[in-house]
Amino acid sequence: MSELVTGEAVALELRPAKLPSRALAVLLDLVVSMTAYLVVTIGLLAATAALDDAARIAVSIASFLLLLVGGPIAVETLSHGRSLGKLAFGLRVVRDDGGPIRFRHALVRGAIGVVEFLMTFGIIACIASLVSARGRRLGDVFAGTLVVRERIPVGRTAFVPPPPPWLAGRFSGLDLSAVPDGLWLAIRQYLTRMQQLDPQVGGAMAKRLASDLAARTGAPAPQGVPAAAYLAAVVQERQARDARRAFGGGTAPAVYGGPAGLVAGMPGAGGGPVARQPGAYAYPSAAPSSPAAAGDSYPSVSAAPERPAASAQQAPRDEPVERPATGFAPPA
Repeated sequence: MSELVTGEAVALELRPAKLPSRALAVLLDLVVSMTAYLVVTIGLLAATAALDDAARIAVSIASFLLLLVGGPIAVETLSHGRSLGKLAFGLRVVRDDGGPIRFRHALVRGAIGVVEFLMTFGIIACIASLVSARGRRLGDVFAGTLVVRERIPVGRTAFVPPPPPWLAGRFSGLDLSAVPDGLWLAIRQYLTRMQQLDPQVGGAMAKRLASDLAARTGAPAPQGVPAAAYLAAVVQERQARDARRAFGGGTAPAVYGGPAGLVAGMPGAGGGPVARQPGAYAYPSAAPSSPAAAGDSYPSVSAAPERPAASAQQAPRDEPVERPATGFAPPA
């Protein structure tokens, strides 16, 4: 079982697809592609009978590249990782961080797939899938993708808390193209487990992640915004962009509430005291300074020590929490 986070902001426990199901899906795709290729080839031979040999060879190569190479790339791009074979067996291609694939991912997978499937009859792909812990072939390794199973029972999953409502739309113009997938994963891991971490450790981790994110985007975090709230707002902005890219235009929904979640539009900013409901999150107002390791490697949040079970400074879940000068408790 592998925890992945989809581009729609939901953390899912998905199983990486195994070799037998992937092989059957690829076989079905190849049968459909080869059938279409043979039909088109017969029609082209009849239509180009009056041409010379060089012209017929050029037409044959063009049809091969268009149907057996370009066809699968176009289908995976337009269907966001679900070809006919994968749809039949309940599989889907996703990014390493769980988001929907783009054209560049499908292009790399399709180009390397020519060597893995058509030129070596799938031998290289089978060996690579058997060696890989998550069953990835070479095309997945170079494209940064993973084939997962979608038709499995989903149990209780981790929940990415929403940002404070007063940060809604504040980062709509932020350039997120330079943020690596490893940093996104580290931020999402922190957000899903920040209530379980020791306040000092969690605050230092949030401050470091916010600093790295601001360096990648080229825009510093707004003054007075807690690091955790800044991270949640930027992650939600990226999720909204992925949702619009995957499902078309319109306003992307936001997830509110506890792990069960409630899909609703982002409300407007509100003021005054807010009662902390079960499942709501109070973001720390400041992150204490702590030495952080340099570089782009981000530690797993689960390795950090957890906060004690009982804390005298922790507010009861059913008591109102006043909004501090730089923090906010988002509504459930």
